[in-house]
Amino acid sequence: MAIEIRPPAEDELRAGMEAAESAFGSSLEEVDWERESVSLRPERAVVALDGARTVGLAGSYEFELTVPGGQLPCAGVTWVGVVPTHRRQGILRGFMKQQLEVAREHGEPIAALWASEAAIYGRFGYGMAAPAARLTAESKRFALRDDPGPQGSLRLVDAAEAYELARPVHDRLRRERPGMISRSEHWWRKQRLADHESWRRGASQKFFAVLELDGSVEGYAVYRIKSEWEQGFPHGVVRVHEAFGTSPVAEREIWRYLFSIDLTEKVDAGPADPSTPLFLMVRDPRALHLKVDDGLWLRLVDVEAALSARSYRDGEPVVLDVGDELCPWNAGRYRVGERVERTDEAPDVELDVADLASAYLGAFDFLRLASADRARELAPGGLERASELFRTALPPYCPEVF
Repeated sequence: MAIEIRPPAEDELRAGMEAAESAFGSSLEEVDWERESVSLRPERAVVALDGARTVGLAGSYEFELTVPGGQLPCAGVTWVGVVPTHRRQGILRGFMKQQLEVAREHGEPIAALWASEAAIYGRFGYGMAAPAARLTAESKRFALRDDPGPQGSLRLVDAAEAYELARPVHDRLRRERPGMISRSEHWWRKQRLADHESWRRGASQKFFAVLELDGSVEGYAVYRIKSEWEQGFPHGVVRVHEAFGTSPVAEREIWRYLFSIDLTEKVDAGPADPSTPLFLMVRDPRALHLKVDDGLWLRLVDVEAALSARSYRDGEPVVLDVGDELCPWNAGRYRVGERVERTDEAPDVELDVADLASAYLGAFDFLRLASADRARELAPGGLERASELFRTALPPYCPEVF
């Protein structure tokens, strides 16, 4: 029987989630269903059916993604899974194609995801757009350069107070940093601050620490403690879910706190900012054990709308010739500069839509893409002009996996 791919009826969404969970060797818990039945609306999902049996699911959350100079509606692709018995039958490609068409219908010029397997999504036009770091640091070797001593005050709060105090800090930062996503109240309370036993993986409950400087909350951290003891000595790990400060002082004091927690010897944080100032703040950057991975993947659903929505540095315009096999409406030439428009002018740079996505938020410039044979210069100086236009002050960063 042919596989049918379509939006689920309301009573089919749960079966789709159960199928997706089975693809990862797990099961859908009641608490997950209660959360996700609100987070993921049926009209933003597609299921695969083999007769009456649901064998796969793909969905997308509704976000705003910060791009250079503003925010854009974004389809946050999630819950992608096919039961093991039905792999290699073209279901994933069908999911991707329908998802992009749905995003386009919803007026979302971009889609984004975290890949369970990094080799999968490049063939559907996704590019690495916001690499993420992981920090697995040794507490005993943590020392700040030119340390002025502790400043401000820290206190632990409960989840309800964390919502009131941490949310404004996050909102301030995410509006300035490409790659960060908006959070609804539901997302804050049921995703970031929620603390179900099944999420702990042998660690403690979540702790919420807020930092005040001059009477104002300027930073916070969300973390757990994984206690370990050996022959009477503690070897605990601080597992940091997110840590933010609104200034260099706030960043320094939040990390000072996390590295000073008693009965622990390591700090494990990720996804961490790949350009974290901590690397330059400490005496021994090697002891942070920073590792960079692929992080957030981006797909330009509507190239012209996406290019038009972001800001650019001053510079000479450039004509990009963009290829897009899966979304033919995107293929063509775009003049990028003071304004963005389709054009018949001779191109300066040629590249695939996935590689344009890698440059879109500022993670990679066009010269670096060309060094990996991911962009081709067709007119002298084209790569340099494109790189200057798209350059950003900081690389993009997405602090949460969805």
